[in-house]
Amino acid sequence: MQKLYIPIFFLILSSSLCLKFPGDQKFEPPTPHINAPKGAFAKTVLMPGDPKRARYIAEKFLQDAKLVNDVRGVQGYTGYYKGVKVSVMASGMGMPTMGIYSYELFNAYDVENIIRVGSIGAINENIQLKDIIVGMSASTNSNYGSNFNLNGIISGAGSYKIIKTVDKVVEKMGLQNKAKFGQILSSDTFYTDEPGNDLNWAKMGVMGVEMEGYSLYLNAARAGKNALVLATVSDHLIKKQYLSADERQFSFDEMITVALETACNLE
Repeated sequence: MQKLYIPIFFLILSSSLCLKFPGDQKFEPPTPHINAPKGAFAKTVLMPGDPKRARYIAEKFLQDAKLVNDVRGVQGYTGYYKGVKVSVMASGMGMPTMGIYSYELFNAYDVENIIRVGSIGAINENIQLKDIIVGMSASTNSNYGSNFNLNGIISGAGSYKIIKTVDKVVEKMGLQNKAKFGQILSSDTFYTDEPGNDLNWAKMGVMGVEMEGYSLYLNAARAGKNALVLATVSDHLIKKQYLSADERQFSFDEMITVALETACNLE
């Protein structure tokens, strides 16, 4: 019998999320996972997966950045970029953790826009390492959408408000050839007994695989808010090319700048 290796904490989080999803309930901060006071976050939050990348963005790009959350080491900061208030907070890895943090930011902290800034594995021959993928829509192998009691399968889509702003920023920065707009796959698994299965999605026009976007998009849709995935290509699953761990953590400045410039233009 084949075995699928999924970290036990992932299963625990998935079960917890299904049992405790608050639906229409609005609630006041602090939340079970964020100890910041009300008003601590800006209207736009950048969300990398890695807490170290959150700190890196705050220290390198933001003025007067203040640590507003550190529960379980998930660091959140609020500061200013070109005079505009912006926050950055880690989401952790995978849809369950993104589902928790984005839900609480949207519904307890009145955040309007979340831009995921992270890495993605390319499955399209025409995409290169360090290209920036803009996830206009997200397919998935996850059952996250079952939380919403729908009689069918819902698509995950980025918000047009943010997409059109990113398009303008990309053109202004001269990155038209590097930014790729299209479909992504949000996967529940990193290790699997069928490692070539993700490549089948390329036949449907999917550009790359990541692990958080679908839950972010559904939470934004449910809350009536805005979300988008911006991801730098760190691996190419067809060409077998990979960035080093240090490059993955610190070499995404171009994509981060696109996200910050976008945040400025959303205000």
